[in-house]
Amino acid sequence: MPIAEYIEKNFQNIENTIGIVFDNKNILVQALVHRSFLNENRDFALAHNERLEFLGDAVLELSVTQYLFNNYLNPEGELTNWRAALVNGTMCARVARDIELEDYLFLSKGESKDNNIKARDYILANALEALIGAIYFDRGWDMANQFITRFVITKLPEVLELGLWMDSKSRFQEAAQEIVGITPTYRVVSEEGPDHEKEFTIAVYLDKEKVAEGKGTSKQEGQTDAADKALQIKKWKGPKVQILERKNEDPIG
Repeated sequence: MPIAEYIEKNFQNIENTIGIVFDNKNILVQALVHRSFLNENRDFALAHNERLEFLGDAVLELSVTQYLFNNYLNPEGELTNWRAALVNGTMCARVARDIELEDYLFLSKGESKDNNIKARDYILANALEALIGAIYFDRGWDMANQFITRFVITKLPEVLELGLWMDSKSRFQEAAQEIVGITPTYRVVSEEGPDHEKEFTIAVYLDKEKVAEGKGTSKQEGQTDAADKALQIKKWKGPKVQILERKNEDPIG
């Protein structure tokens, strides 16, 4: 199918969703082309999205950094953690799902059928960065910054309220110690699969109470998954952070 037909068939909807009309439609299409697609469609006229992803990663980080610097007087270490929570792969994949980016991806048949959520989230996160790169390349800084502010930076209140600037294990440990005075412990429930492809099931306990189980390809990953589920089960939020909002008259510091 020619590129023009792809554009006509699919991509006006995403322009409506994000509120941005591209001058060069091919840049928008390229942002959603995964490398695997080209392996099966070697005559496709556009390249994969990895160069745009490289560009978008830098634009995203600068936009979030600028916003945090302009609006908060918290120490740089705290701002660094907040920024990391807004630009990491988990958040980028989530934003990509919010704007239904998955519906527009160009993937190989194998990738299209792969139900591995972690692998798909990785592709989605990269595609979001590529989309940001495409917006910047086609429409400039102001439009890219508006997109990031609307779809990414709006997640900041949730990041701060739920303590998403900390990893799940640290959040669960701090909450458990503060609320019930107990330090969580982790135990391996099972190991399955060959050595090069093991899956660990890890349980997290508060004293003798088993709170949740998690899975991962490493013990650390399984512990993180267990802690994340335990936070949801207990409905515990992260530690409170003092937020120092900068007023117009405040010095830069």
